[in-house]
Amino acid sequence: MRLSIVHRTRYEFAEPIAHALQRVRLTPKATQGQEILDWSMELENASAELEYDDHHFNHTSLLAIEPGASEVIVTCRGAVDTQDSAGVIGHHSGHLPLWSFLSQTRLTKPGPQMRALMRELPSVSELKPLEYLHALSGAISEQVRYTKGETDPATSAEDALVAAMGVCQDHAHVFIGIARAAGIPARYVSGYLMMNDRIDQEATHAWAEAHVEGLGWVGFDISNGISPDPRYVRVATGFDYRDAAPLTGISFGGTEELLSVEVAVEQQKTEQ
Repeated sequence: MRLSIVHRTRYEFAEPIAHALQRVRLTPKATQGQEILDWSMELENASAELEYDDHHFNHTSLLAIEPGASEVIVTCRGAVDTQDSAGVIGHHSGHLPLWSFLSQTRLTKPGPQMRALMRELPSVSELKPLEYLHALSGAISEQVRYTKGETDPATSAEDALVAAMGVCQDHAHVFIGIARAAGIPARYVSGYLMMNDRIDQEATHAWAEAHVEGLGWVGFDISNGISPDPRYVRVATGFDYRDAAPLTGISFGGTEELLSVEVAVEQQKTEQ
């Protein structure tokens, strides 16, 4: 499937800023089942100072915001060919050892509520790892209702489970935290999803991947109850949201900022 993507992020500052830096992870990965045909980034009131691949092999750009800017716009666009691999990404590669994906972070660390959910599930020894992970995904979907506006990027997995509501980011964090506690390496994925009922969206998407012996990394979209198919485009991975966030940064001399995001993902017709 060939997907056409346009992703526009707009920052509006209440007052002109003196200095700001943005770390941007917006370039899709060239991985199994995914080929990047073309990709570009257009900047308004900002310039790319440095580009590098981080320790998760995320292509990262460091942007400098022009002094005095009251608005910054980052627009990415391109085309990606995807194939159906039933969510299987394959063997582990990269700078980080596999065991590092067993370590918890502040956003994934289990608390009493997550440990209680673990006790409700059959143990890993009772099920095959893949069966356990699908059961875990289903249990999270039942206990954390998809609800916008109730959580934010700083919300931990435990807090989302206690509140019993959240978005795809929260679903992924709960899944990752419990999978790691069960001895299964897991990581966070940010990217794009082509929706069946619309082209325009208000945000990117997020899901999780777990490492299963004999298969390698396997994706789980807890929010939609499926493993990623050709409608999905992987952009960045990490231990949690903070490693894979599309944009992170700091500013000096500014006041409040207003962030708006527009994402359009649609299938592109190809000549036979």
